[in-house]
Amino acid sequence: MNRSAAPTAVPPAPRAHAVRIAVALTAGAALTLSATACSSGDGNHAAGTAGTDIASVARAGVRDGGTLRWAVDSVPRTLNAFQADADADTSLVAGATLPAMFRLDAHGRPAADTDFLKKADVSATQPRQVVTYELNPKAKWSDGRAVGIADFTAQWKALGGTNTAYWTSRNAGYDRIAAIKQGKDASHIEVTFSTPYADWRSLFSPLYPKSVTGDPDAFNDGARTALPVVAGPFAVKGVDSKAGTVTLVRNASWWGQRAKLDQLVLTAVPRDKRAAALAAGKLDLADIDAGALSTVKKTRGLAVRKAPDAAYAQLALNGSAGPLADEKVRHAVAQAVDRKAIAAAVLKPLGLPAVALGNHLVLPSQDGYADHSSALGKASLQQAQAALADAGWKQSTAKAGDQAAGPGRSAASGALTVVEPARAVTKAGKQLSLRFVLPAGSPTLDDVGGRIAKMLSAIGIRTEITKVDGTSYFQDHIAAGDFDLALYSWPGTAYPATDDTPIYAKPVPAPDGSLSVAQNYTRVGTDQIDQLLDRAGSELDAGAARSLTAQADARIWAAAGSIPLYQRPAVVALRTTVANAGAFGFETPRFQDIGFRK
Repeated sequence: MNRSAAPTAVPPAPRAHAVRIAVALTAGAALTLSATACSSGDGNHAAGTAGTDIASVARAGVRDGGTLRWAVDSVPRTLNAFQADADADTSLVAGATLPAMFRLDAHGRPAADTDFLKKADVSATQPRQVVTYELNPKAKWSDGRAVGIADFTAQWKALGGTNTAYWTSRNAGYDRIAAIKQGKDASHIEVTFSTPYADWRSLFSPLYPKSVTGDPDAFNDGARTALPVVAGPFAVKGVDSKAGTVTLVRNASWWGQRAKLDQLVLTAVPRDKRAAALAAGKLDLADIDAGALSTVKKTRGLAVRKAPDAAYAQLALNGSAGPLADEKVRHAVAQAVDRKAIAAAVLKPLGLPAVALGNHLVLPSQDGYADHSSALGKASLQQAQAALADAGWKQSTAKAGDQAAGPGRSAASGALTVVEPARAVTKAGKQLSLRFVLPAGSPTLDDVGGRIAKMLSAIGIRTEITKVDGTSYFQDHIAAGDFDLALYSWPGTAYPATDDTPIYAKPVPAPDGSLSVAQNYTRVGTDQIDQLLDRAGSELDAGAARSLTAQADARIWAAAGSIPLYQRPAVVALRTTVANAGAFGFETPRFQDIGFRK
């Protein structure tokens, strides 16, 4: 989960452990990519944060047959979840058609998926860590071959990072594997690691057949538009880019509980058209924006499911240059933002708990969640003003007042709104002004961004809110570092030591003299954060790993490059006849159980 791509709005519920992409901060949409998410061991959930809201029905109550039309944002650019341009729609297809060794519950806890895996555990730690997988002997590919060691070995070699002929998005975890061999029989596979790897459960999910991973051409191009060989309750019948559909059909060779649906058709529908499409009977299931709630609620035969999503919203502070290169100024911005008020504004109208997010690495609906925001010091206007003064920014006596750009006033890169403080802070005669870049066309972003700008004006900071084309927002502005402040989101993850390291790792100079930032688009990091996450990733004791992750999160807060705001809401509209679907949160869907009530 290590490459960014042009974002597309997609439902992030079903996800594969492959790619992480930034998520746009719309009310119910996500510019996400695939990601697994969970947290092992005991822990606490934030009060009232239910993990899912699903229209649960026993299999006996689901009729056999039918076609369910599920809205997505676009046809997947690839069906290979380990490529850079994979997205959440890629993960949706992979989840329905391919093996995954572990599935997640409502709070992101992993458990072996017994359709594929009887059990897996660490069978040795000395001289090296060995994980032994006992596969379900019934598991087979649609070409009749048993799921086995050849598939594990081919995926390791494709994703291990040693063969550059494979165009992979990342190598994390696979690059720690030293050897794979058969155990006592064909169902037992022993994976030996060169260095301890705490997040071993993240591997081989999804698992592609050796026909895809065993050859660079098949990996790079062959699996982009077709999956001829599958091992899941569904198979890929076809991808129609012109019609905007991916059609999945019941897999006749599936050994598990038979899929209830005949077909699952993923249908590309713009978010602003989904309520109408649902009302017209053209869709059965769709993530929707909060603005469409009233329309859906008024339509007979439709229902709404809401839950915290497996993603979080954040305010990003670009620390590479300008005033925000000073940690004291970043602290001032962070302390001036009333996160609780922002969470309430977004979540309360949806009837969800208005929990201000206090952790970068674990979300409130996950085990092990704890608020570490106190590492910033007390959040208050007084503290923020003191931090600015300590950084040399003094409050002027001149009054300006809030003002918005008038008709016709715009910046070259998009519409501009200026929020002036009543009393500006200045340094060496220069006013402290920050450029806040947002994608155009999002009422939620407009509201959240405007609230933050007002909060900053209270401590003397001038804000220029610049709206840019949403399709180029991420690549041209966030990844390029063309912002002071920005709003975007990240998927949650079960494996922060693996998945979040690229997001918070200290940027380093590249050979060409540029700054290599991986996914750390705030350009803020420290050696201590890197060391703590590295230790957490190698710690096989779950309690000790959680402690190291918590310490890393406190240091991320103190660096003040990213200010978490709230766990994003998932708002899903569906026909009242739809069974076993809804707002999944972290939970892995059981695609074979999805269907229509009898």
